[in-house]
Amino acid sequence: MDPISNMLTIIKNGYLARKLFVTAPNSRIKKEIAKKLAEAGYIGEITVSGDKRILKIELLYKDKEPMVNELKRISKPSLRVYTSSKKIPRILRGRGEVFLSTPKGILTGAQARKMKTGGEILLKIW
Repeated sequence: MDPISNMLTIIKNGYLARKLFVTAPNSRIKKEIAKKLAEAGYIGEITVSGDKRILKIELLYKDKEPMVNELKRISKPSLRVYTSSKKIPRILRGRGEVFLSTPKGILTGAQARKMKTGGEILLKIW
């Protein structure tokens, strides 16, 4: 199974169950994606526990409504999706965000457009 999809499913199910925290297995790429999600304001604080094997992710709510309505993996191990900086999609006219894996690290769509770099589209969120 795809480990990034697994983490995204854990986060999505945590929001559906109205949990305050969820835990996911730790890896470098999952930690970087979680940091970018936190910077964008979709999730709260990220802590590494359990001898650096577990990511503990705080879920955020606004007026008892989840900050995330949909979280979808785009590029999968069976079908990679790449884009240039000029063709980075805009999600819900700017209300959502797309996250990319670029040569400059994991970036949001807005950051990648600003840096004029393309890459693999990992996920979209709104």
